[in-house]
Amino acid sequence: MSEELIPENPEPETEEAEPIKQRKNGLYPGISDELAENMKSGWADTELHGLEPIAQAEYTAARRAALSARFPGERLVIPSGNLKTRSNDTEYAFRASTEYAYLTGDQTHDSVLVLEPKGAGDEAGHEATVYLLPRSDRENGEFWLDGQGELWVGRRHSLGEAEQVLGIPAKDVRELPAALTAATGPVRNVRGHDAGIEAALTDKVTAERDEELRVYLSEARLVKDAFEIAELRKACEITARGFEDVVKVLDKAEATSERYIEGTFFLRARIEGNDIGYGSICAAGPHATTLHWVRNDGAVRSGELLLLDAGVETNDLYTADVTRTLPISGTFTPLQRKIYDAVYEAQEAGIAAVRPGADYRDFHDAAQRVLTEKLVEWGLLGDLSVDKVLELGLQRRWTLHGTGHMLGMDVHDCAAARTEAYVNGVLEPGVCLTVEPGLYFQADDLTVPEEYRGIGVRIEDDILVTEDGNRNLSDQLPRRADEVEAWMAQLKS
Repeated sequence: MSEELIPENPEPETEEAEPIKQRKNGLYPGISDELAENMKSGWADTELHGLEPIAQAEYTAARRAALSARFPGERLVIPSGNLKTRSNDTEYAFRASTEYAYLTGDQTHDSVLVLEPKGAGDEAGHEATVYLLPRSDRENGEFWLDGQGELWVGRRHSLGEAEQVLGIPAKDVRELPAALTAATGPVRNVRGHDAGIEAALTDKVTAERDEELRVYLSEARLVKDAFEIAELRKACEITARGFEDVVKVLDKAEATSERYIEGTFFLRARIEGNDIGYGSICAAGPHATTLHWVRNDGAVRSGELLLLDAGVETNDLYTADVTRTLPISGTFTPLQRKIYDAVYEAQEAGIAAVRPGADYRDFHDAAQRVLTEKLVEWGLLGDLSVDKVLELGLQRRWTLHGTGHMLGMDVHDCAAARTEAYVNGVLEPGVCLTVEPGLYFQADDLTVPEEYRGIGVRIEDDILVTEDGNRNLSDQLPRRADEVEAWMAQLKS
């Protein structure tokens, strides 16, 4: 990775273009005035015209309109976020804040959506403006001297191009802090993404009001629109192909480690999507009993199980979240199958409970009851009844976690929603959630027979609530034990 001209990116000065100032101060050794002058000219006009709006432009406009109606007469500020340093002078790959991407469809860093009140009464509403970094300036050398200049990191849209693509008026984001500082009237800001914007709004916002905005935007995503549902289906389809890729190379994973599985799935995510939606859990053998095993550095052994929990994030930032527990040899042992079938029955009961008008907690309760019945049947809870075990919560020693969560742009979507709107809420068409029961017998658990120890099983699918029930968006992958074995055999042949 070249570093010859990358500067330290100090805060820009207004009195003189920063790249020029740094050159004059000797921060770019070997750059003559003649070279600097030469680099200003001789470049073709590359402005793009007649660009088509992004596919979700009509949906982002509707989302902004709903937001505007919720907070009339108030200025609303939603930043995309800034680059974050990974090490020294390298940054993590940027991922725009969910709130910003949801409302704009844009994914660029250092950007901000501002909804300005435009009147009262019949004229009430907001004028949306997206503040972006414009094209790198060639006159002052920014495009080749600055570490985030286009020569280093690639071309970005001009403001005019961005307006065509996003369907939102665009302005230079470098003008925004001063404008916000001078602004009057009530303001709300989504915090935690842009310290510079927060500094400009210090005396204009309150934590309580800002939290109300964050909560609203989280709850707005509880019910998905048609674009979002299509994206989630696409994410599941790509994810299914990633699982198929993994099954085909299990022999190579046995020769190496869980990392081979992780890398194989990641390749599919990057070829067909934007990225993985979360750290892939590639848990072989006893690692399957660790809920979020993402080290993925363990051995893959025939005769044991692989718990693969992974999801592809689409280019528009919607993620799948799917888990399958697979026999590495291709065939379950009798005990593995007994435990797997128990989890499958629990998932079937959970999915059946997902329907319009049902309480959100119903699918969890249904799945937990089935698992508890199995644990009691196997003699792991003495002479206690199923109802007593559930009352005391004793089954959770082996079931551990909730049976699902909302899904969307975040793998655990709508996380800031109020309890009454989420876990104490009622399901309605357009809600998308996971149903993912599991049983986990830790390798050192002396309360279960030795042969159970080190076995972990989870089955997870992405379920959309429909008008008449539900639809499994991830049904491309088999779930029943015999179907899993047949599917693996076909892929390995």
